[in-house]
This record gives sequence, structure tokens and C-alpha cells, in this order.
Amino acid sequence: MLYQYKDIRVIHLEVTDKCNAACPMCARNINGGEDNPQLPNTELSVNDVKNIFPIDFIKQLDRLYMCGNFGDPIAAKDTLEIFQYFRQHNQQMTLSLHTNGSAKTPEWWKKLASVIGKKGYVIFGIDGLEDTNHLYRQNTIFSKIIENAQAFIEAGGRARWDYIVFAHNEHQVDEAEQLSKKMNFEKFQYKKSARFFSNASGTTKEMHQASNRKGIETTLLQAPTNPKYRNNALQEMSKIASSTTVKMLPSKVSDLSSILGAQTFHINESEKSPMEKVWDTAEIKCKVAEEKSLYISAEGVVQPCCWTANQMYVWYWKPRSSQIWSYIDQVGIDKLNAKVTPLQEIVDGLFFSNLIPDSWNKSSCAEGKLSVCAKTCGTKYDAFKEQFK
Repeated sequence: MLYQYKDIRVIHLEVTDKCNAACPMCARNINGGEDNPQLPNTELSVNDVKNIFPIDFIKQLDRLYMCGNFGDPIAAKDTLEIFQYFRQHNQQMTLSLHTNGSAKTPEWWKKLASVIGKKGYVIFGIDGLEDTNHLYRQNTIFSKIIENAQAFIEAGGRARWDYIVFAHNEHQVDEAEQLSKKMNFEKFQYKKSARFFSNASGTTKEMHQASNRKGIETTLLQAPTNPKYRNNALQEMSKIASSTTVKMLPSKVSDLSSILGAQTFHINESEKSPMEKVWDTAEIKCKVAEEKSLYISAEGVVQPCCWTANQMYVWYWKPRSSQIWSYIDQVGIDKLNAKVTPLQEIVDGLFFSNLIPDSWNKSSCAEGKLSVCAKTCGTKYDAFKEQFK
């Protein structure tokens, strides 16, 4: 059993899977180009949220944060009103938002500062300065981000700056940190990216080719050269995967469908990649079970975390073919959708109490052990935590 409904203290809410940006390593688009064709492109309304989250449940929470697997909370219509609803019924819980910051008006950001208050904050993902931020945060405008962040801060909001380091912006980390201090951000955090890893091939990589919505290649994203900014877990994984050749992924969904088809894992031990063998034997210590955290998607689908939810719409696999669907289909997607099934019934039901935790005891990923759990919460490597060290 992961936890029970009465134990939940943290909600990770993806209020929308829409976004104004086109980040090349984000699963909502194909390398920064056309949108992921599997996404429903939807959002939760404030009425949806009121129906999903009873007031008594909100009162038991310590924290709610909006951070997208696929979307940015500022692309949704009712984000401000949803925060207001949670704050109205729990004055002490922490409210936070992760964003690229390049949408809405300064007035909207001032209102957000008022609603969140001092019991919360906004994390702005700004990966460079005016000449570099857009190379990864495609379609965003640096001057607008700074204007919005300044409005939020001047209205009393607590702002933090997250900076993903690449080869093209590693020379600006110190300058960006100085700007953050000048603007009164309360924290500056450079991140050692965990995304220089191919989920399709199960190997690490050094570069990733970006493109735009017209299919034209843009920036060749490369891992930073300074060891200080490289993810140590990926470095260790790279040593393990060194015997596997990494190929750049094809740029078209049709190409990938013919090459990859459904997500598969080798049953023959001699055919397995080095990383598959690591995941097969990984001891899993679930992060969200420890935190008592729950994830709700823009459709209202409830999952333990953003990592399992991310596997629902992987553009380079055939629809509904990833491992997580084999478990979702055992209960039915509607039985996990909080818009049609009460949240308590979902959390205390079969999916959370048995199917997910029992999968961790399977002998291998080929036998049903969830590879996403082994990769993200395996005790040997933690590329997620290493981002912040």
C-alpha cells in the first residue's frame, strides 16, 4: 500500500497540459516542434477543482503545487481562482507554482502574489539571459518574464529562480545569479539536468537536437562542459551504458512508430541493455509514498506522481502502449479520473493499494516491474535529486 486518502498531505496539480513555450526536451512536443499528438490539450476549471477536492480534504493538506508534466499553469484560464479556492479553505498550507513566466499580465502576477501570500512562492524557470534563455525555452520572451517576475516580487510575492545549465548558457550562471539578487529573488538554484538521457533507448546522451513548429532544426542542445554543472547520477549511469550505442531519435512520429512500436523490455538476459539490468534489480524507495503526495492531471486522472503520469502520453511509443497502461487498464481509466470517481475511492482503491506497490516486487521490468519507478526512485541512482546538488 502506498498510503490512504486520510494520509495525503501534498497535492501536485497539473492544471493544464497546454503551454505557450516549446522546450525541446519536454514531452508535450516533439523535440520542440509539433505538439505531442497523444495529448488531450485540456485544463481543469475552478468548478472541476471544487468537485474533485472536498473542503475537509483541503484542510488536511500541507502543500499544493502546480508544476506541469506537459503544460505551464499560466496557460490555464482559472489558475488564479483555483489558488484562491485552496487558500480560502486552508490559510496555513503552502501554495506554489512552477512556470516559464512568459504569459499573463503584470496585474495578474500582482494578484497571484496577494493570493499566495507569504505561505508560498513561485519558481521561475529562466535558463539564461536575454540572448540565451529562448534557446531552450523556445517561444518565450525574456523581457516579459522579467517584467512579470518584477511585478510579482514588488507585490510582495516570494520568487525563486531555477536555471537549467547547458553548454550554451553555463558561462552566464554567475551573471544570472547577480541579476536574481538585484531583483530580490529569494533564491537562485542552478540545475544539473537529468534530461540528457534517452528513455527510448535507455541510455545517456550528450546532445539533443531542437526544432521549431515548422520542423526546422534550431539549437543543438549540449550537456555543460564544466563538471560542476553535470548531473553526477547521469555520469554514473553513462559508465554503465557505455557499451550501448546511442543514436539520435528520428524527428517524425511515423519514423518512431515503425522503429519502436510499443514499449518493450527484453526477456532474454543477453539482449538487455546495461540500464535495463540496473532497473530490473533496483530497490525502489518511493518518493511520494514518503512525502504522502498525490498527482492529478489536467484531465483529472489521479496518479501517484508526475513520473508515472508522464508515461501515459509518450509520443515516441504507440498510444496506450507504455507499461503504466497495463496497470491503468486493470481498473479502467474512469476509475482513476477524479472528475467522475470520488478522490477517496481512487486513493483507497486497487490501483494505489496493490497494483503499483506490488509491481515493485516483480522479478524484472519484462515481468511487470515499473521501469519508471526503478529509474526515478531506485536507491542506487537519483538523477532527480542530483539536479539540485
